[in-house]
Amino acid sequence: MPVFTRFHQSSRPGDGRSGAGPEPERDEKADVPEEVVTEEVVTEEAVTEEAVTEEAESAGAGTRLTRLRTWRTRHPRAARALRLTTTALAAVLVLGALLLPNTLPALKAAGFARIPAEAVIGAVVVLALPRRPRLVAAVLYGLGLTALTMVNLLDMGFNEYLGRGFNAALDWDLLPDAQAYVEDTLGEGVATAAAVGAVALVLLVAAVMVAAAIRLATVLARHRVRATKGALIAGTVWVTCSALGLTLFGGPIASERGAGALRVHAQRTVESLRDEAAFVKQSKADTFGNTPPGELLPDLRGKDVIFTFIESYGRSAIEDPVMAPGVDRTLDTSTKALEKAGFAARSGWLTSATYGGSSWLGHSTTMSGLWIDNQRRYRTVSAGDHLTLTKAFQKTGAWDTVGVMPGVQKGWPEEKWYGLDKLYDAFDLGYRGPKFSWSTMPDQYALEAFQRQVHGKKRDKPLMSFVILTSSHQPWAPIPEMVGWDELGDGSVFDAIQKAGNKASDVLTDTTKSREEYGKSIQYSVTSLTQWLQRYGTDDTVLVFLGDHQPIARVSGNRASRDVPVSIVAKDPKVLDKVADWNWTEGLKPDSDAPVWKMSSFRDRFLKAFGSTPHPSKG
Repeated sequence: MPVFTRFHQSSRPGDGRSGAGPEPERDEKADVPEEVVTEEVVTEEAVTEEAVTEEAESAGAGTRLTRLRTWRTRHPRAARALRLTTTALAAVLVLGALLLPNTLPALKAAGFARIPAEAVIGAVVVLALPRRPRLVAAVLYGLGLTALTMVNLLDMGFNEYLGRGFNAALDWDLLPDAQAYVEDTLGEGVATAAAVGAVALVLLVAAVMVAAAIRLATVLARHRVRATKGALIAGTVWVTCSALGLTLFGGPIASERGAGALRVHAQRTVESLRDEAAFVKQSKADTFGNTPPGELLPDLRGKDVIFTFIESYGRSAIEDPVMAPGVDRTLDTSTKALEKAGFAARSGWLTSATYGGSSWLGHSTTMSGLWIDNQRRYRTVSAGDHLTLTKAFQKTGAWDTVGVMPGVQKGWPEEKWYGLDKLYDAFDLGYRGPKFSWSTMPDQYALEAFQRQVHGKKRDKPLMSFVILTSSHQPWAPIPEMVGWDELGDGSVFDAIQKAGNKASDVLTDTTKSREEYGKSIQYSVTSLTQWLQRYGTDDTVLVFLGDHQPIARVSGNRASRDVPVSIVAKDPKVLDKVADWNWTEGLKPDSDAPVWKMSSFRDRFLKAFGSTPHPSKG
């Protein structure tokens, strides 16, 4: 193609010249600098190439469209079947997302026999819009369905394991802990695959839901007259069923499940944010905040006091027909063995602030006297100076205070808030044996290491110990077995036991097996603790042990309480006389009608029972 070449006439009308010959051709490039010409040539060539590329792509797209039309023409029945199938699948996906429940027990076919209001409204909106706004609305609708599906799936998981729904304002902090649990239980590869799979699932659901919404919007627009009539009929039926309260298969025919679910999550988020502000003020007020050291726990001076939490030790272990027979036998046998060694026990119930997991919420609730049922509250209180029961011992100056936590495998700043002079974590106890799934070491070994490194040493002051046992942590496979106390060594003796135990993956996927193995793990933990007390307890030992929460709902049951057993064991009868008015059951197994208190009430009751004088602080 000639570039920048222009031709000029030799004369122009009215130029006043006659008989003049034509002017010679003139190349204007001669008047333009060479570098400018080069740049313009390159630019035009680029534009030309782009135009050719676009033309080729357009031709390719046209070819593909032509092929598709040709295939439809040659195979009309197959094409029609494909269109109908695609449309039906899109409708099923959209309706399924709108009617999806948030609990596994409610996931039944009958629950989908409903008319969702969100579907009727969506149809009306897309029918009223022109093409481009309709496409945008369909995309947003699909993303909304994605969000709805994800929160319902999260609700299912949280209800199954923690006995409550997902809280968008509070529970994102738990996701790293969940990944760490999977890694410790099933291995790093499985944890990584699970994380990648979760991200892929979200993206896949988003893509599928958006595509389904666009497909349905296109079909409705293509058949606008019939679709408008159908939307009008569906809306009329929905309003009628709603007004009359008509039901089908135990549920309302007129459904607004999708909007209701999102509304509940929005309200839950708002309430959580308000609760956080109120809790900040509440945590600054303390019944014993200004109590002088000399007026704290005077009736326990000279005693070695041990607070021990047994992981997942819940009421179901004692009362459920699958787990209870074995656990109750262990409690009865242990009670008799302790009595033979000179100890007596009293037991009751506490209602835990958590369920199925997040053990630290149960620990902190018991020790602080505050109801700490979510991670945000935990962070708020543990960052402050609210008096914990363990810190009350430290504040007196009459006790050395230590923590024994085999489950802690990284920095734990809460050590200061709990008032612990020294912390012994998973790396400080000298264990060289195998891990038992999530648990870093068997309880029997942890207790023997506690005796060897802490409790059994001579000291100038009595000891207050905060001990967290882990062998009864899910997935309850493999479970340690008791060995001779003199055979524990560095823990290598557990190698064969660990290899011969159940695989975590086998127990996790079997509900009945999970319940059976959970019961066995509680028997092991209780036996370890009570045998340790028989072996090393003295006239001045006071043991308080309790569960932190119930096991997951799949094990404890969908309607299980949040109650956990709590026991006080001592040789000195004066200790138990101080709690006589608590009306707890004699022995290690609380009666079914024994008193039930909120876990947050234990701190104040314990402090008052052993002579502490309240001096409130207002914060």
